[in-house]
Amino acid sequence: MQWAFSLLALFTLSLLAALGWALRRLYERESGLGKPSAAVDKLPEGWAMLDELLTMLLALQERGVSHSGAVSREEFGKAVLESACQLMRCQRGSVMLWDDKDGCLKVAAARGTGTEKAPSLFLKPNEGVAGKAFSSGTAIFIEDPLTDPRYIKSDHDTSEPFISIPLLVKSKPIGVLNLHATRGHEPFNDYNAKFLNILAGEAAVMMHNLDLFERLETFYLEMVKTLARAVDSKDHYTHEHSDRASFKARKLAGELGLPDQLTRYVEYAALLHDIGKIGIDEAILLKPGKLTPEEYEEMKKHPIIGHEILAPVKFLGPVAQMVLYHQEWFDGRGYPEGLKGEEIPLGARIVAVIDAWDAMTSDRPYRKALSREIAVGELKKGAGTQFDPKIVEAFLMLEGSEWGHPKEPAHKH
Repeated sequence: MQWAFSLLALFTLSLLAALGWALRRLYERESGLGKPSAAVDKLPEGWAMLDELLTMLLALQERGVSHSGAVSREEFGKAVLESACQLMRCQRGSVMLWDDKDGCLKVAAARGTGTEKAPSLFLKPNEGVAGKAFSSGTAIFIEDPLTDPRYIKSDHDTSEPFISIPLLVKSKPIGVLNLHATRGHEPFNDYNAKFLNILAGEAAVMMHNLDLFERLETFYLEMVKTLARAVDSKDHYTHEHSDRASFKARKLAGELGLPDQLTRYVEYAALLHDIGKIGIDEAILLKPGKLTPEEYEEMKKHPIIGHEILAPVKFLGPVAQMVLYHQEWFDGRGYPEGLKGEEIPLGARIVAVIDAWDAMTSDRPYRKALSREIAVGELKKGAGTQFDPKIVEAFLMLEGSEWGHPKEPAHKH
């Protein structure tokens, strides 16, 4: 997938270079000047604005393409608004994006006096200037918002000229860019509107690509979840193991005070930690007796296989690391690399405790499930050797209360 975004980045850069060349030739022709140097002398402000626009587009391209998966639509909308305000020397404006679920335009970013109330504004198609620009697919400029009946007024409005430019992707609107001219600066003439339309057009495409990436990310995650459940289904002894592990990982990460993003990674890792078993012979997975040394070595490959499945996907990079190391021991005697203590990613240490508990308290091909008392004792015995003692303590506290078993507080270490 990474190559596709690299190709998109290269394509965008090529378009921007071509845009600069085409606009330069256009200015030469319209001014009747044959030499580029004469055109530059004739339109110094225009070339300065063009240079500024291209710089902004390159910055937006870097933010939207190179950081796909790490930037939200709201964050990108704010970057677009900041660029537009800087280009037009404006102090007030907003970016509104179409919400398919609610069927209206919603404020994704706002700037200027009184815009703290702007996120509560929702517009239907053809409602207000922004709604009309969205529906028509063409920019709408009004000289005085206070006297124009199309404009929806608020307590903070002034008579500053206002423009609403649709964000179009293949002639289909996905939102609007709204700007108020700042008093004392030149309003939105045709010349300035051309630059704004270029900015809005490129921003819309980048915004659309963010949506595509998010959908692709969701699709891939659902596909991997399906694979994880397929692994569970190969062994009826571990049926729904990954779902249980995911639930407990979320609770345990919350108990440990992890930030939301890291909590999601840990939850995904718990869900997907055994994904590599899809590459292990079923005869080994379901063997009712003890594994031979050769079979055990084969089983030990499943974290590496899981890492190879997840690592190519950029947004699952941290999850892939947790999956790779979830069989490491706190004292360094685990596999695949023999990491020790905090060398092991925190998420992997969390998954190790959850995985061990689920293995002990579930029926296995070679034995029946252990009692809860025995499993608690095994976790306590392994604290400091196989497991991170702090995680064992937090896990047992939750196991004794929130997860619905008879309370048994964990001992302090």
